[in-house]
Amino acid sequence: FLFLVFFLVMIYSDYTGYPFPTAPPVDPFAKIRVDDCGKTKGCFRYGKPGCNAETCDYFLSYRRIGADVEFELSADTDGWVAVGFSSDKKMGGDDVMACVHDDNGRVRIQHFYNVGQWAKEIQRNPARDEEGVFENNRVTCRFKRPVYVPREETIVDLHLSWYYLFAWGPAIQGSITRHDIDSPPVSEHVVSIYKYEDIFMPSAAYQTFSSPFCLLLIVALTFYLLMGTP
Repeated sequence: FLFLVFFLVMIYSDYTGYPFPTAPPVDPFAKIRVDDCGKTKGCFRYGKPGCNAETCDYFLSYRRIGADVEFELSADTDGWVAVGFSSDKKMGGDDVMACVHDDNGRVRIQHFYNVGQWAKEIQRNPARDEEGVFENNRVTCRFKRPVYVPREETIVDLHLSWYYLFAWGPAIQGSITRHDIDSPPVSEHVVSIYKYEDIFMPSAAYQTFSSPFCLLLIVALTFYLLMGTP
């Protein structure tokens, strides 16, 4: 009897030309807006001057939404991108949130705690409303985590200010490995989620002419060219 009902419904569907309803499409990942940086959210950009969330070597944004802080991360990698919250500028004893691209093409949000130079995954994950995507050889993600948390060693209270550690690198079978550069960038000062800034940090390729020696050399060369020779 059930088979007969199904058969009649199929015929009716074909006859009327109306297909059976299908599952709604999954919403695509909304691109990260950089024109809001320094206004309605704080941003850190590392890479080429003028880069954005799709072209920086590393990008992070944060903004308060009620009792949560929303983070957006993106990096030029096929593995993982992370932010660490630290009481100093050194790796060790840090609360870390990482977006990891696994072998199935998904981007998962994971929680780690730095034990020395080693990142240990913590099962208690404060992230929620997670979403991520891997496109154009970039890992990009968005998630929220609470501002206030019960006192715990591995999860910091974002109500307080912390140094932000920025890192990214390859992954093997969905497990993070050593970061891409020996000395990943770190925020110059502690970051408050109550203050929105748009901070740019040039990558190594664009720091050549910012060293004191290079500046002195440029000044000396310019002076020589302007003075000329008798």
